[in-house]
This record gives sequence, structure tokens and C-alpha cells, in this order.
Amino acid sequence: MTFATLLLVAAGIGPGSSVAECTAVDPVGPAYYAIELVTTRRVPGSYMATGTASVSYAASPFGISLAEDGSYALDLSIGVERLAAARTGTYVAWLTRPDLSEVVRLGPLDAEHRITGSTAWNKFLVVISLEPDGAAPGERWTGPIVLRGMSRSGKMHTMAGHGPFQSEPCATFGYR
Repeated sequence: MTFATLLLVAAGIGPGSSVAECTAVDPVGPAYYAIELVTTRRVPGSYMATGTASVSYAASPFGISLAEDGSYALDLSIGVERLAAARTGTYVAWLTRPDLSEVVRLGPLDAEHRITGSTAWNKFLVVISLEPDGAAPGERWTGPIVLRGMSRSGKMHTMAGHGPFQSEPCATFGYR
């Protein structure tokens, strides 16, 4: 018997039953876990743009899903408001670790400036860039960054840049 079969049996799901019969815990987290996307004001038509990346736990019959490394699997739903259509190029969503060591391309925003994706990273940044038309999808953005936001856990850091050691407040970069 596989581990997954043992879990199903322990959950009361036997042969002839389907996983869909399980009552899953609501995976949507509170609004606190929404990531505010702020404009960089570096692209014409983005000066009034705002956005949100809603974070929720990936659905699972066992409550929440885990990645292979044991971290939580998260679903993201990104939406941008008051962003003018690009004159040239395409708005593309990206996820990256806070130190930019790894970057994942989620894809282009749709006509309503929305996209969904997933991650298993605890701390991450959401980046929306304006990529040139016809450009092959790369490993990293090449165009200007239009909006960006940081996960709640990513905002946890030492106080070395604050108080008497402060050189620039976080608000300078759009974070509260």
C-alpha cells in the first residue's frame, strides 16, 4: 500500500469512493495575506495603477497542499486596476525570491489585467513588467517594472535599516 492510499484509508475514503467526496477546508486566507502591488511610475499609463495579488492555500482533500520540500503550496490571483493598455509591448507577471536569486515567469496579463499562478516560496516578490512585443519568454524580465509587491513574510526583516541605522525608509520604495 502506498503512503497516499494509507492517507485515503485513514481519511475514511475506501475503494469506490472518490476524493471529491471529502470536505476540504476553505483554502482562502484572510485579506491580510493579499499583496498590495504599487506602481513604479516608470511607464506611461501606469501612474494611477494599483493591484492586488491574493494569496490562498492550494486546494487539497487534506486541507492544504504541500510542496515536495514540505513548504505550503500557494495559489495566487493577480489583478491590476487603472492600468492603461500598453501602447507597445505586453504586461507580464513574474515571481522572484527577495534576493532575486530565482525568477519564475507566470505569463502575460489577460485583457482585464489578471493572471493566476502558484508558488511554494514563503518569501517572494510579485513583479509586473512591460516586455517588448515579439520577445521570446526569457528567464528574467527585460522591460521596465510597472508594479511590484512583497509577500507579508518577505516584509519581516531585521531593524538594521531602521531607527538610528536608517538610510532610506521602506515608504520610499512604496512599502508601509
